[in-house]
Amino acid sequence: MRSSRVDLSGYSLFVPLLSVNVDHVCTLRQARKGDEPDPVLAAAQAERGGADGITVHLREDRRHIQDADVARLKKHVSTRLHLEMAATKEMVRFAIATQPATAMLVPERRQELTTEGGLDAAGQIPWLTEVVSMLTGAGIPVSLFIDADRKQIDAARKVGAAICELHTGPWAHAVHAQSGALLGKQSDHQLDALHVAARHARELGLQLNAGHALNVANVGPVARLPQLHELHIGHSIVSRSIFVGMQEAVREIKAAMLEDQK
Repeated sequence: MRSSRVDLSGYSLFVPLLSVNVDHVCTLRQARKGDEPDPVLAAAQAERGGADGITVHLREDRRHIQDADVARLKKHVSTRLHLEMAATKEMVRFAIATQPATAMLVPERRQELTTEGGLDAAGQIPWLTEVVSMLTGAGIPVSLFIDADRKQIDAARKVGAAICELHTGPWAHAVHAQSGALLGKQSDHQLDALHVAARHARELGLQLNAGHALNVANVGPVARLPQLHELHIGHSIVSRSIFVGMQEAVREIKAAMLEDQK
């Protein structure tokens, strides 16, 4: 799939695709170990709101998404299902059996609340080469979630990944530290780093994705990275959906991706 052409508020342009991560729908469900809220229903509502794909992270400790959730989502998602996963033999076997649209390799520590940084691809080249080979051999394109760092992008290419997803957490945290101001010394530095990394990834022939800690207030500058293919956003959309519903939360973030692009 290519970035989509949309018509919104009187203007039309190319914008990145949006894949909505529904993990935290299951975070709420697992608080009671019950049946609701249902991630499959959330995914369907996200697609009705304009999501171009659905993302889930099946963690080794199964703290939110469960194996059965992925199976049901694979059956019912009408767009594309992306699977975030640790680079372990168990997860590789699961991905090959599930056949997601992409397998997204991410770092994972059991004690972390959320993913805290990009994958150290440069420090795991032999193992990641083997993991990527197994997944691509099964027909699954592989994405690496990495920091905006040249050596990590080089490593992504070296291990055979087709996609690099730039970690946008440092950008989001810089904006937050500036009381929400998009312009400032800290945010300018982080946005420059994203642009440099994006350029290098494209020069190496990697598809360019991005995500982490993005919301309606900070997504605009990231969405304008040249040749950005897809954004993966979850927590802020699920949080907003509590108040306005999933469809409207997705519509709001897609509108924010277009801000200042008239």
